[in-house]
Amino acid sequence: MNHRTRTFVAALALASVTLVAGCSDEGDPVSFGGPSAAPSDRTPSRPAATGSPTAPAGPRTLMPTGPKADFTVANTLDDDTKIAVTTLRGEKSGFTGKVWVWAPKQYFDPKYANSGFPVLIALPGGNGYPNNYWMGTDLKLQSSISTWSREGKSLPFIVVMPVLNPDDRYYYDGSDIPGQPKMGTWMTEDVPDFVRANFRTFDSRDGWAFMGSSSGAFVGLKSVLQHPDKFKAVIASGPDTVPDSPLWSGHASERQANNPEHLARLLAAKPGGKASDVYLAFQIGTRESGMKNLKSFMRNYTKGPVKTRLQVIEDGGHNARSYIRGMGDGSIAWISAQMQGPIPAP
Repeated sequence: MNHRTRTFVAALALASVTLVAGCSDEGDPVSFGGPSAAPSDRTPSRPAATGSPTAPAGPRTLMPTGPKADFTVANTLDDDTKIAVTTLRGEKSGFTGKVWVWAPKQYFDPKYANSGFPVLIALPGGNGYPNNYWMGTDLKLQSSISTWSREGKSLPFIVVMPVLNPDDRYYYDGSDIPGQPKMGTWMTEDVPDFVRANFRTFDSRDGWAFMGSSSGAFVGLKSVLQHPDKFKAVIASGPDTVPDSPLWSGHASERQANNPEHLARLLAAKPGGKASDVYLAFQIGTRESGMKNLKSFMRNYTKGPVKTRLQVIEDGGHNARSYIRGMGDGSIAWISAQMQGPIPAP
């Protein structure tokens, strides 16, 4: 996706953000403490939640490590779950930015009090600054996940929505570009550390995935390929497959180290196996460009530990609403089947 198209996507993003001025508790403090329970050290033998896809057993629950963030309500869904926001000061990146979070109703159910939940880091298209448009209720990401989890199509993910870039001037490609804010460290270290501090999660990559549109899809795709030990899957909708920030000028070797095509080539050459497989769920609409490039990427790199799937969205465009439709048509079920679900108490 070139920068002109990304700018168009950014305009759509700004138009789609729901500020919910009518939400009576907007700005009020909110907690994600969940039900009270003692930590459990058992390794579950059957990790599937009721109505959710199954996944291999193994990961243990990590209780929140703290320190707890100060959250305030940004939006309220029809089921009374809250999308909240806080400001994160990244200890490893040195970058400070907003992060929005949402936990599904199952997270507050006492039967899951000793269980971790899978995490979906949701990234917007465009600049993704100062807002992440997935925090609005108009695109229905969170309410769709609620519906899909009841229908057995999706795991009940915790959704985490960090800002994508440090400003609205450039694209930083979710990378540590020399001399620039360390957005790669922010996205793959500070944000997950923040989630572990505040939520019940799992101790392996089986509980961690990305999803994103356009420029956010690039960052999610790159992050999974660059850190297959930390993240297992991504839903990448209308993505670029090479870095194209102008800030890479003069930094060719660093750019290559953040190039999904290069990273996929290296990973595809390794032996596959459950401990290293990554799952790349691509999505593209029939009314947008890029189909040829995505099919070429899949043809070249789907081997060894690199598993891919393409969701073609009929009459879909380069926009978030089309991508939500594609997720419901198959992408969210595919990555959910590979991941760890919450474990109900016996």
